[in-house]
Amino acid sequence: MPPIDSNMTDSLDFSKLTPYQPRKFVPRTADLNDAAQVVSLYEKLLERNISSADQLEQFLIDRSELSAAVFQQQSILYILMTCQTLDESRAENYKRFIETVVPAIKPVEDKLDRKFLASAEKYRLDSRRYEVLTRNTRADVELFRQENVELQKQDELLGQEYQTICGAMTVEFQGRTRTMPEMGKFVLDPDRQLRRDAWLASAARRLKDVDKLDDILDKMLSLRHKIATNAGLNNYIEYKFREYHRFDYTIEDCVRYHEAVESVAVPALKTIGETRRELLQCDTLQPWDFDMRNPVDPRARPPLKPFETVDQLKAGCAKIFEKISPVFAEQFTIMDSAGLLDLQSRKGKAPGAYQQSLAEARKPFVFSNAVGTHRDVETLLHEAGHSFHSLACVDEPLFAYRHAPIEFCEVASMGMELLGSRFLSVFYDDGGLRRARAEQIEGIIYVLVWIATIDAFQQWLYEHPGHSRSERNNAWLQIHNRFDGGIFDWSGLDAEHVSAWQKQLHIYTCPLYYIEYAIAQMGALQLWANAQRDREAAIKAFRSGLSLGGSRPLPELFETAGLRLDFSAEMIAKLIDMLLKELVKLRD
Repeated sequence: MPPIDSNMTDSLDFSKLTPYQPRKFVPRTADLNDAAQVVSLYEKLLERNISSADQLEQFLIDRSELSAAVFQQQSILYILMTCQTLDESRAENYKRFIETVVPAIKPVEDKLDRKFLASAEKYRLDSRRYEVLTRNTRADVELFRQENVELQKQDELLGQEYQTICGAMTVEFQGRTRTMPEMGKFVLDPDRQLRRDAWLASAARRLKDVDKLDDILDKMLSLRHKIATNAGLNNYIEYKFREYHRFDYTIEDCVRYHEAVESVAVPALKTIGETRRELLQCDTLQPWDFDMRNPVDPRARPPLKPFETVDQLKAGCAKIFEKISPVFAEQFTIMDSAGLLDLQSRKGKAPGAYQQSLAEARKPFVFSNAVGTHRDVETLLHEAGHSFHSLACVDEPLFAYRHAPIEFCEVASMGMELLGSRFLSVFYDDGGLRRARAEQIEGIIYVLVWIATIDAFQQWLYEHPGHSRSERNNAWLQIHNRFDGGIFDWSGLDAEHVSAWQKQLHIYTCPLYYIEYAIAQMGALQLWANAQRDREAAIKAFRSGLSLGGSRPLPELFETAGLRLDFSAEMIAKLIDMLLKELVKLRD
């Protein structure tokens, strides 16, 4: 991987994007950054007379066209901002959109929701076709409060501030300025002293902004609690369950998941940790010894090095997709040719990775911070899975149905990681392949535990409005200690331990969004098991589930893909047992 050039920037050009279908309602020359113009288009829909079922369906089609165009504009501004957070003009453009267009259209969107529900009462539509849309719209109408529009805008802007702070973090290490994703490479090194130095240098940099990030969360928590009480709810957990349209499981189900993980997954992870400690020949495991998202090899082998350049990363993953399904390979190649992949880490780029839909063009965009690690391969497989999901329902006319519930969206991405693991030989020899797959399995067990940790912490945050920072710190330590099984030794690292949650972007920008990953992981593991029995049938069912988008309830999406919506203790125990047996095979 070539050195990061501090002057390097992205070369994204969205000016050539064209709508998937020619616009029929939104004028081609409409300025979607102008709140007045956008609102006027929404108001035209609001003023439209609807006197038949056919007219109601046309109303929905035209609204979908407008929503897709506006959503795409926001997505483009977000992509440009995250690809280079040091460009103040990009940050300002995104901020202006969030401050002007988004709050301006929310009240009109609520009126359109009410218009749809009232019209649907008069002019009966196909009940199966519009079941999910009607159910979700009714929930949105029940939640909407005009006074929350400004509060939600402030919350969004605080999320942007969090990403700007994190994106600006760099570390002087070994004579060079390095991004935080770059520093992650050193935590993979077999030299324990080097790992320790790199981890401490990164942690020290984060500690400089602890107070700023605490300030941001304090403001967010206050805003979010007010949003919930304005809607007549007890807390923000109840609010987000309704906003996320979580109709098929409850808060109590999530608590039961925490308990199941504690009883089943934590002991398995503790065994993995003890094996790792013995192989490392150290008295205790410290944070730089056991991060399964970026695992150091306990046998002191050099880190897996699957590629040197981003082009090699893309070429290797393209071969994997070809082996899974030629359709996926073709779609990935088209995305790459269209410039819809920004994968290189660079100074000023926001941390993390994501797939963003360009809704009007109906094309996916993938963002990541590749630095040459195996995790970069997993990340691209993951985000490509989201992209294939988006493309599977590209012909769906309703914008609301072109994206599925998150719990199933993540099946697409996690499932792609597992399906692709069989073909990692495009990057590695047999030893590297077995090692990568073993690390993946250990990582899945780790992440199931980490999800329980973060979800339990987020629940505590919103169940205790008005808490102090000291109370929050104590709660984090209790929850983290509950789930780490005594694996880690944080001696002398009190400040780093108490603030470790600040690295979790979801707490800031996607509140209470994380349990979805656990539900989806259960589905992805079932997909993997199905593929081991009959790969062709499993992929066919998987693609059928993806093609439904969000047009059917969550249990039916799982069922169509050949899976069960089930994250019970029994299912967790069954899947953990399957993983542990596979791990034994890979180590033989």
